[in-house]
Amino acid sequence: MLYAIICNDRPDAGTLRMDTRPAHVDYLKSLGDTLKLAGPFLADEKPDGSLLVVEAADEAAARALAENDPYAKAGLFANTTIRRWNWVFNNPEAR
Repeated sequence: MLYAIICNDRPDAGTLRMDTRPAHVDYLKSLGDTLKLAGPFLADEKPDGSLLVVEAADEAAARALAENDPYAKAGLFANTTIRRWNWVFNNPEAR
Protein backbone atom coordinates (compact mmCIF):
# COMPACT_ATOMS: atom_id res chain seq x y z
CA MET A 1 0.00 0.00 0.00
CA LEU A 2 1.09 3.55 -0.64
CA TYR A 3 0.99 6.24 2.02
CA ALA A 4 1.40 9.99 1.68
CA ILE A 5 3.35 11.55 4.53
CA ILE A 6 2.50 15.24 4.70
CA CYS A 7 4.65 17.34 7.04
CA ASN A 8 4.45 21.04 7.85
CA ASP A 9 7.50 22.83 9.24
CA ARG A 10 7.35 24.69 12.53
CA PRO A 11 7.18 28.44 11.83
CA ASP A 12 10.14 28.96 14.20
CA ALA A 13 12.34 26.26 12.61
CA GLY A 14 14.94 28.79 11.47
CA THR A 15 17.89 27.01 9.84
CA LEU A 16 16.94 23.57 11.20
CA ARG A 17 15.80 22.32 7.75
CA MET A 18 19.07 23.23 6.03
CA ASP A 19 21.19 22.06 8.96
CA THR A 20 19.49 18.65 8.95
CA ARG A 21 19.13 18.26 5.17
CA PRO A 22 22.24 16.08 4.53
CA ALA A 23 21.07 13.47 7.06
CA HIS A 24 17.52 13.67 5.68
CA VAL A 25 18.74 13.09 2.09
CA ASP A 26 20.87 10.13 3.22
CA TYR A 27 17.85 8.67 5.01
CA LEU A 28 15.64 9.00 1.93
CA LYS A 29 18.31 7.37 -0.24
CA SER A 30 18.51 4.48 2.24
CA LEU A 31 14.80 3.72 1.72
CA GLY A 32 15.42 2.44 -1.82
CA ASP A 33 12.26 1.31 -3.60
CA THR A 34 10.16 1.93 -0.47
CA LEU A 35 10.28 5.65 -1.31
CA LYS A 36 8.17 6.42 -4.37
CA LEU A 37 8.50 10.21 -4.45
CA ALA A 38 9.48 13.07 -2.18
CA GLY A 39 9.98 16.80 -2.17
CA PRO A 40 9.38 20.00 -0.24
CA PHE A 41 6.32 22.21 -0.14
CA LEU A 42 7.20 25.81 -0.99
CA ALA A 43 6.07 29.17 0.36
CA ASP A 44 7.49 32.02 -1.71
CA GLU A 45 10.16 29.62 -3.05
CA LYS A 46 11.23 28.70 0.50
CA PRO A 47 10.66 25.13 1.75
CA ASP A 48 8.05 24.98 4.51
CA GLY A 49 7.10 21.32 4.60
CA SER A 50 7.61 17.93 3.01
CA LEU A 51 5.67 15.36 1.01
CA LEU A 52 6.82 11.76 0.86
CA VAL A 53 5.00 8.84 -0.70
CA VAL A 54 6.15 5.48 0.61
CA GLU A 55 5.15 1.87 0.20
CA ALA A 56 4.39 0.26 3.54
CA ALA A 57 2.49 -2.73 4.88
CA ASP A 58 0.19 -0.54 6.95
CA GLU A 59 -0.16 2.89 8.50
CA ALA A 60 1.96 1.92 11.51
CA ALA A 61 4.87 1.01 9.22
CA ALA A 62 4.47 4.29 7.31
CA ARG A 63 4.42 6.19 10.61
CA ALA A 64 7.63 4.45 11.68
CA LEU A 65 9.30 5.57 8.43
CA ALA A 66 8.12 9.13 9.08
CA GLU A 67 9.31 9.12 12.69
CA ASN A 68 12.77 7.88 11.71
CA ASP A 69 13.32 10.75 9.26
CA PRO A 70 16.09 13.00 10.62
CA TYR A 71 13.83 16.03 10.02
CA ALA A 72 11.22 14.52 12.36
CA LYS A 73 13.85 13.49 14.93
CA ALA A 74 15.25 17.05 14.90
CA GLY A 75 11.79 18.47 15.63
CA LEU A 76 11.40 20.31 12.32
CA PHE A 77 7.72 19.54 11.86
CA ALA A 78 4.77 21.24 13.54
CA ASN A 79 2.57 18.35 12.43
CA THR A 80 2.57 15.25 10.29
CA THR A 81 -0.38 13.59 8.56
CA ILE A 82 -0.24 10.10 7.10
CA ARG A 83 -2.88 9.03 4.60
CA ARG A 84 -3.31 5.98 2.41
CA TRP A 85 -2.85 7.05 -1.20
CA ASN A 86 -3.71 5.56 -4.59
CA TRP A 87 -1.35 6.53 -7.42
CA VAL A 88 -3.71 6.42 -10.40
CA PHE A 89 -2.24 8.68 -13.08
CA ASN A 90 1.32 8.58 -14.42
CA ASN A 91 2.32 5.78 -12.08
CA PRO A 92 5.43 4.29 -13.75
CA GLU A 93 4.78 0.90 -12.13
CA ALA A 94 1.30 0.67 -13.69
CA ARG A 95 2.51 0.90 -17.30
